[in-house]
Amino acid sequence: MRSEDLVEQFAQHVATQTEAIRRGDAKEGNKHAKKYTAALHELRARGDAGRDALSVLLKHPRTDVRAMAAAFLLRYRTAEAKAVLEAAAKEGGVAAIGAIMTLKRWEEGTWALDPG
Repeated sequence: MRSEDLVEQFAQHVATQTEAIRRGDAKEGNKHAKKYTAALHELRARGDAGRDALSVLLKHPRTDVRAMAAAFLLRYRTAEAKAVLEAAAKEGGVAAIGAIMTLKRWEEGTWALDPG
């Protein structure tokens, strides 16, 4: 599968998970989390080329998609990813919670979403 298709799957499933969370449907949310995680694993298996492909989502129109991509790109695109997460944290909502926790883990030195 093309990297662009995996990136689109990642974005689609993050957005769908967010909508499920807003409805209080954890089962549906978890289903989509597994799907975006699968797309992410495929991209990471492609090394920096996969990370480069994912990085286009740092400018996605949806905050939740930008923030989720940024969470996984902190080591690779530190300044840009931190800026996205800091903006998401200020916006509030579902994406803010994850952004705040990701930034906290990064500052503590315990972040390990893309260990290298």
